[in-house]
Amino acid sequence: MSIGDVFHEFRKQQGLTQEEFAEQTFLDRSSVAKIENGKRPAPKDFMLRTATTFDEPRLYLAAQEEVTDGACVPWLDNSDLHRAATHYKSMEEAEEALAAMKTAPIMKRPDQLTAADREAIKVTIFECVEAITALTHHVAVLCKEYTFSWLGIWKEHRAELKAKKYMK
Repeated sequence: MSIGDVFHEFRKQQGLTQEEFAEQTFLDRSSVAKIENGKRPAPKDFMLRTATTFDEPRLYLAAQEEVTDGACVPWLDNSDLHRAATHYKSMEEAEEALAAMKTAPIMKRPDQLTAADREAIKVTIFECVEAITALTHHVAVLCKEYTFSWLGIWKEHRAELKAKKYMK
C-alpha cells in the first residue's frame, strides 16, 4: 500500500474531507489529492507533520516505509489487530525468536561457519524480525487503545537509552 493510500484510508477513517485534512497538515487540498492519488510523492516534511499531528502509529510506520523503501516493519492491514490478538501473537513470536537465538551458532566467527550454521543464523534473524513486527503492532494497538502517545513513548524510550549511556 502506498503512502498516499495510507493517508487516504486514514483520512476516511477519521471522517475528514481532503480540505479538513489539508488544514490540519498545513498543505493545500489539491496537494493532498495528488498525494492520495499517487500523482505526487509525499514530501518528507508532510509525512512527519501528518504523523505528529495525528500521533498515529500507522502513519509513522508508513512514513518510515516510504523513506526506507521498505526496510522497516510493514503495517499488517490484513491481520487481527485486537489488543488480545496482538498480545498473544507477540508472546508467540518472541518465544520463537528466543528459541532460535538459543540455537544460533553466534560464537563462531564468520569464516568458521558452515552452510548449516549460516542457515541457522538466517532463521534466527527472520524469527527476530517476525517478533519485532508483532511487538511493534502490539505497542501500536496499546497506544491507540489506551491513548498513549506513540511519539511520546518513543521519546521516553530514547531518553532512557541516553540516560543509560547507550546513545549520545
